[in-house]
Amino acid sequence: MSLAGFHANDSRFAARRIDELRSKLARGETLYLAGLGLPGTHNSGVALVEVTQAHGPRLILNNEEERFSGDKHTTQYPRAALDAMQATLRAMGRDVMDIDAWLTSWDYPDLLGTLVRSVVEEFPDGLKLLRTKNAVGFDAKRLEQMTRTPRLLRKQFSLPARVPLLMMPHHDNHAWFSFAASPFTDDEPVAIAVLDGTGDLGSVSTYVAQGGAFTKRYCNDSVFDSLGAFYSVISSTQGGWSWLSSEGRYMGAAAWGDMDRASNPYYARLREVLHFGADGEIKLNRAMGNWYCDPFHNPYKQPLIDILGTPLRPDQLWNPDAVLRVEDIQHRPDTQDRLDKAAATQLVFEDAMIHVVAGLLRKTGACRLVLTGGVALNALGNMRLLEHFDDAWFQREQGRKARLHLWMPPTPGDPGVTIGAAWLFAHLIGAPRGQPMTHAFYCGVAPTSLDISTALDAGVNASVIGDIATPAGLRAVADLMAFLVAQNSIIALYQGAAETGPRALGHRSILA
Repeated sequence: MSLAGFHANDSRFAARRIDELRSKLARGETLYLAGLGLPGTHNSGVALVEVTQAHGPRLILNNEEERFSGDKHTTQYPRAALDAMQATLRAMGRDVMDIDAWLTSWDYPDLLGTLVRSVVEEFPDGLKLLRTKNAVGFDAKRLEQMTRTPRLLRKQFSLPARVPLLMMPHHDNHAWFSFAASPFTDDEPVAIAVLDGTGDLGSVSTYVAQGGAFTKRYCNDSVFDSLGAFYSVISSTQGGWSWLSSEGRYMGAAAWGDMDRASNPYYARLREVLHFGADGEIKLNRAMGNWYCDPFHNPYKQPLIDILGTPLRPDQLWNPDAVLRVEDIQHRPDTQDRLDKAAATQLVFEDAMIHVVAGLLRKTGACRLVLTGGVALNALGNMRLLEHFDDAWFQREQGRKARLHLWMPPTPGDPGVTIGAAWLFAHLIGAPRGQPMTHAFYCGVAPTSLDISTALDAGVNASVIGDIATPAGLRAVADLMAFLVAQNSIIALYQGAAETGPRALGHRSILA
């Protein structure tokens, strides 16, 4: 892909660029790196990172294109996000020409090779995958646009030449940033688990960091032996929502089902859909799950249909008659049954998380874990990890008094891998790891007082309660908020720059 302006991170071009920037860094110069989520895959966007030898990388922004376009999990070319980045650079007295390196969040040749290998390995059933042109989070037409990104950047910013892009490994991006931004020091081993839908080479990767060394220990080299794919397929085809929107809703629905492994009527049979191998290995039982060759239209084989029933088709998703609605006052007769299936799915998923993490902790001897990748958004599963890996487990398995210390970044999924690409490249050019991440308010810029007053003057009925920059104003606003919530009212918070990542953490939040 070098002819199109894409360069592997182990290419001669990359080696020259790394040497040049390592020298600039050693001279005390400040560098700027841009991490790119390109069109064709979900959550496109751009991260801007400042790097110094004294302080390492510092995140300036992580602009997610969906926040500008309103197209959730968009696969579009991130034009608006890039324009906003340029505005931020100009406000700093810089411009796009001052960016020292542009890094992509995927290694595209590796990804293509993995997908081709997957089709061949699953031959002839795998040939059905070739029919999948567009799906939630993947758009084949925009993948063609991805190949033109070096030229699109030149045109968008009126640059003299196309922009060379350095391709960074997807799971390495997840892993290094999530560790580097964690509060954990590496004076003793820190285990890192990337559990994902898929990466360039596989869907499960593990690492260990200690004494300045960062080592990849394992990759499962499989797109389909994936915890993320398991949960996405079941949550979508049973819950009635599309991928990337189904997982969190289904996790919430599980709380209303039977979460007891002994009494849930589906758990024991559903657990057979995954094979639990040695050293934390997880594999899909291809006699039950069919998403390795037809993930959307025919994802179940008959044994799984016998357990869960016929999966919802893509044309049934978001249909009010198909969606699992726990918020209804009057429920359909089969609602409790569907909730028990959600609970069984969550229980099996938790078993798999625990199995992978147990293998990693045994191998590394660590009690500190960084969990990242889209799977890390399953908050209930994360809580189960803390419950399972307690004093008794560490005494039994490691012969010492300890318990699990767990950290997830606020951007464990693909909105954060743009940051990861820049953070990893900063590591490659010799920068220190940087400071731990303490907040996630990096998407876009904070509105000015004029921006807010202009919006209110457009016809909003508004009253001034107080200025939160003063103690009295802060108390007045806090008292009003507490009163309204106590009266079952709903409050929307809008302040500062938006959060990056899928969590509402106080800047764009709804309280009830």
